[in-house]
Amino acid sequence: MNKITLTADGSNTLYNESIGEHYHSKHGALQESRHVFIDAGLKHAINTFPNQEISILEVGFGTGLNFLMSIAYCQEHQIKLNYTSLEAYPLQLEELESTGYNNYVPEEIWTGMVNNYGKALQQTVNILPEQQLRIVHTQLHRYETEQRFDVIYYDAFSVQHQPEMWTDEIIAHVCQFLKPGGIFVTYAITGKLKRALKSVGFSIEKLPGAPGKREMLRGTKG
Repeated sequence: MNKITLTADGSNTLYNESIGEHYHSKHGALQESRHVFIDAGLKHAINTFPNQEISILEVGFGTGLNFLMSIAYCQEHQIKLNYTSLEAYPLQLEELESTGYNNYVPEEIWTGMVNNYGKALQQTVNILPEQQLRIVHTQLHRYETEQRFDVIYYDAFSVQHQPEMWTDEIIAHVCQFLKPGGIFVTYAITGKLKRALKSVGFSIEKLPGAPGKREMLRGTKG
């Protein structure tokens, strides 16, 4: 089992002992998810593709926090959600339940995710009538699909602990799954990452980071 850790905003995260890193920022798991992926990613993509339907590809399902924040926002604003997440090492259901994230979303969303977690690792499931989840149990470099997404949440562990997830080749691989005009968003920002995105036709924005980080990155596919 991964170790539960209380973060600075009062929300929990888990410490992955095999990687040597927490799944979320110790400065605030909930704040980071909302700031990076909802405010800078999902909301921006909804403004870019204003058709009351949004498709998300997430790299790293982890504890499910980004999904929970996304489905809660989409349900509240009557936006249809198609959410695909790639996870090479899925957590046990008991670990997800230990996070206390049920406190941050409506009961029907939490129950829907918990009850369908195992099934979502096998196929696309409806968590709510127009809110879909699929967790693909695979490594990123092995993932292939004909689908093109509106936004990518790139939430891999840091380059210090998982450098293979931040190579030019892997960034180019994942970016092919975005639509033209699609949004790539991540908590990290490095010169190498900016160059990798620019090399595959992205424009880059430096945005204020979540608590504990000065900056973050958002890219738009040309």
